[in-house]
Amino acid sequence: MKLYGITGTKICCAFIAACIKDRYTSTRFFKDLIAGITVGIIAIPLAMALAIASGVPPQHGLYTAIIAGFVIALTGGSRFSVSGPTAAFVVILYPVSLQFGLSGLLVATLLSGVFLIIMGVIRLGRLIEYIPLPVVLGFTSGIAITIATMQIKDFFGLTLEHMPESYISKVTALVKTFPTINLADTLVGIVTLIVLIVWPKLRIKISGHLPALITGILVMFILNQFGYEIETIGSRFTYILPDNSIGHGIPSVLPEFILPWQHADFKWDWSMLSALLPISLTMAMLCAIESLLCAVVLDEMTHTKHHSNSELIGQGLGNIIAPFFGGISATAAIARSAANVKAGATSPIAAVLHSIVVLLALICFAPLLSYIPLSAMAALLLIVAWNMSAVQRVIYIIKCAPKDDILIMLICMSLTVLFDMVIAITLGIVLASILFMRRIAHMTRLVELNRSSEKTLVLRINGPLFFAAAERTFSEIYQKINGYEHIVLQWDAVPILDAGGLNALRHFIDELPDQVDLSICELQFQPLKTLARAKFIPISNKLMFYSTLDEALKDKN
Repeated sequence: MKLYGITGTKICCAFIAACIKDRYTSTRFFKDLIAGITVGIIAIPLAMALAIASGVPPQHGLYTAIIAGFVIALTGGSRFSVSGPTAAFVVILYPVSLQFGLSGLLVATLLSGVFLIIMGVIRLGRLIEYIPLPVVLGFTSGIAITIATMQIKDFFGLTLEHMPESYISKVTALVKTFPTINLADTLVGIVTLIVLIVWPKLRIKISGHLPALITGILVMFILNQFGYEIETIGSRFTYILPDNSIGHGIPSVLPEFILPWQHADFKWDWSMLSALLPISLTMAMLCAIESLLCAVVLDEMTHTKHHSNSELIGQGLGNIIAPFFGGISATAAIARSAANVKAGATSPIAAVLHSIVVLLALICFAPLLSYIPLSAMAALLLIVAWNMSAVQRVIYIIKCAPKDDILIMLICMSLTVLFDMVIAITLGIVLASILFMRRIAHMTRLVELNRSSEKTLVLRINGPLFFAAAERTFSEIYQKINGYEHIVLQWDAVPILDAGGLNALRHFIDELPDQVDLSICELQFQPLKTLARAKFIPISNKLMFYSTLDEALKDKN
């Protein structure tokens, strides 16, 4: 569904019309219901864990899955995507929440939604195809390493009041505080991790997230009987009740509408906005990359075709609306979306139902959710980080890919971990582009044809004549012209001629000796069009153009 400029009631009408057109039946609804319940159960612990990892209370992750998941399902361009908090955002959101608080994070999310809509309107959706695989693997693996590092504190129950921003400082702080390890927290985390690892091998269709957390809670209750204290969602997070008393854990109330910038911890001014704008653009870029990658994966699984620009607009609307209800950044989640397809989803209604399941869990089971140990949540995120790292694909690239691709991947991975994802992606794309141009330039070759004679040199150019190859190619030709009166260049294998190629050709013609002329034949469409626009015209006894090689040689004899 392409929904440019459609909002409110029109969105719902367009969505219903699309369902009717697709002959939406009760059988399909039942399949979507099963898929929605399945993914909703998966999303509940993940949404809370990712919110905690992002530096905000867990209920904000649930708000994100409810509001953004619902809006994006209705307005996005991928039929099977499930949106909500994702692990990729943790490395960006945590520093923002640390520096600007919850309100700053919500405002940044809203601004990122505006950027996403702009990207969709100006049709940047297909640009994802131009991000090389080594760059994608590099920054996703780097994000996975960072997320895994951030879980060490809660997994081992370390006493660390403030987590530093830089990665090296994080590792140093964790090493220094490791003697404060809490064995009870660690045992709960290990048991949860073991269940998460072993569960898929049992080949039970139900996801292992919920059984693993239940096991972790049971182990916590057993340890509590022996006097061991284990940190939970309820012991760490609090909220204020209507009577001004303090509640623990997660409030079992609907998301409340409030302007993101009206929270007490936010001071609105130009300096704040200028600081949040580049962060918002980073968030929008990451959302675009992850959501469109997810859509491509789902297309391969379902043999369907997504609408990339509509998906960007849908993601933008979700990220604009969610902050007004306490939701943080959302994007399509590959793991949840894949689970949605495997559970039998047939339409976006499955993602809508997933949001409703999360909403019901918030209202009905919030007190129970408060008993989840933080070390169990950390174990859950460790598995998420492992899956995100795509270790097998990284190993495959290292074993089989050219050295240039390996270097790009490792550089992106290192920069993501040590510095910033935007720096990693930007530098990775620049390096990949330069190395790609070098490869293409080396493909341009000169071949001397056997139709050369005593006075005529016949050469065939194989490959593009662009700035990285043209100067070298024409220099090689110039070195061969000694003793010849006619130079004939066959361009049937020249697909591209750019401004650099034009300049090199013009310089070559100017440098030709007076007694030597140049003939170019069998031009392809793009080079011919470029020469015509540059007003390259035949010059008597200097430059001629021919349709075929035979015509050029006949004229020289």
